[in-house]
Amino acid sequence: MGRLACLEIPSFPLQLLLRRHPEWRDHPAAVVEHDKPQGRILWVNPPAARAGVLSGMRYAAGLSLTSSLRAAPISAEVLRASAQELRACLQTFTPEVEAVPDDPGAFWLNAEGFQRLQPDLERWGDDIRSGLGERQLMATVVIGWTRFGTRALARVHTGTVLLADLDQERRQSLQVPLHHLRLAPAARDTLKKLDILTVEDLLSLPATGLRARFGPEVWRLHQQASGHDPAPLQPLPLDEPLEETLELETPETDVTRLVFLISRGLHPLLTRLAARGQALAELTIHLGLEHAANRQERLRPATPVLAAPQILHLVLLRLEAARLEAPVDEVRLRVTPAPATPEQLLLFQEQPRRDLEAADRALARIRAELGEHSVLRATLREAHLPEARFRWEPLEHFSSPRAHEVASRPMIRRILARPRPLPPRPRHEPDGWLLGDLAAGPVVRTSGPYIVSGGWWQQRIHREYHFAEMHRGDVVWVYFDRRKRRWFLQGQVE
Repeated sequence: MGRLACLEIPSFPLQLLLRRHPEWRDHPAAVVEHDKPQGRILWVNPPAARAGVLSGMRYAAGLSLTSSLRAAPISAEVLRASAQELRACLQTFTPEVEAVPDDPGAFWLNAEGFQRLQPDLERWGDDIRSGLGERQLMATVVIGWTRFGTRALARVHTGTVLLADLDQERRQSLQVPLHHLRLAPAARDTLKKLDILTVEDLLSLPATGLRARFGPEVWRLHQQASGHDPAPLQPLPLDEPLEETLELETPETDVTRLVFLISRGLHPLLTRLAARGQALAELTIHLGLEHAANRQERLRPATPVLAAPQILHLVLLRLEAARLEAPVDEVRLRVTPAPATPEQLLLFQEQPRRDLEAADRALARIRAELGEHSVLRATLREAHLPEARFRWEPLEHFSSPRAHEVASRPMIRRILARPRPLPPRPRHEPDGWLLGDLAAGPVVRTSGPYIVSGGWWQQRIHREYHFAEMHRGDVVWVYFDRRKRRWFLQGQVE
């Protein structure tokens, strides 16, 4: 088992807020959900806490406790961009960096293999904290052996912590209070009533039935603390520097031709940016001059862009005003990225070419090997019952897909070929009804009924459809048949 480190930036949104407003550090300050009186307070600094302001309060309530409270929201875009900045910084200390899920201010780092470059791992952790300190961010680094152990100890320590061996990490992590591990308040309060206060107390509970009693979050924490987390480090890919160098065969003095040459280097950079889901926030142009000092020009569009004409227009204006002292024999471009909007990425995408004839030939080979009915497609038809509203037909030829925009991904109903009989439903609500898959847990919520009746022309039916949400989060599609007086499983919703 190799060395693993966890880096934690306590109250990451609050630190970002104080970095943006350093004059607020000595005053009560808070991060709020919305900059409105009823906006909820999410994070507070020590002066605000001493004044009685607590997270979870309304902004107006905090102002009633101290009129000097400063507050502002931190958007998801700012958090995402700051996390990318952090990742780039950490990858200068170790190439393998993995973001902790649902926590933009926490990362796992590979601390293995630095014996020759950095024999003192504690100093390595101090160097990381110093690098973040230059960015006005305070961090904790715990160097240990496992994901859970380093993550848990990073929540309760400050500075750099170097664990000597796996046994030390295990002993210390067992004493971590559960309220430091960001459990849901309901689960945390229920455990507290049972005097389950630390990780060691949690591990004293049997794993069997833990999910059904306390929910999947507590069960996952129990599994991780028990050592059932064998997944190796999954590092984020290294971002290659966004640079392009153009060496000119003949020194150039004409601005129009220079802009044309710069466009040849700019388009590949924009393509790489779009592949990362980013846009150009700043373009730095290094101009190597013949027999003169090199020049550097920086251009910043009003907003991050992926459109080359907008950038090249700024380049033309800057070079026309530059008055170069000598011909240019080398151009080096460097891009500073920023998150791109979905609209920018949609406009930048190129539609791939589809060879429909090659697809038809592939279908013919499949039919020749597996039979005429081996390739089918579902087609809609008019019918009364859900299971009869489509049918399978042989697919002979591919057709060009029709692109259309959707506001959100649609829900998919998976219909069973034959409805499956279910056990009777209890009378009480919420009923704890079990529908076969014990891992999914009991039913916690239902919606309906949605009635389908009729069928006098063949066989009279009366079905009452419901959507049932399971404890694990699964949603199934069931109905009660009035004639047969029995419940059936029609399918599942994904």
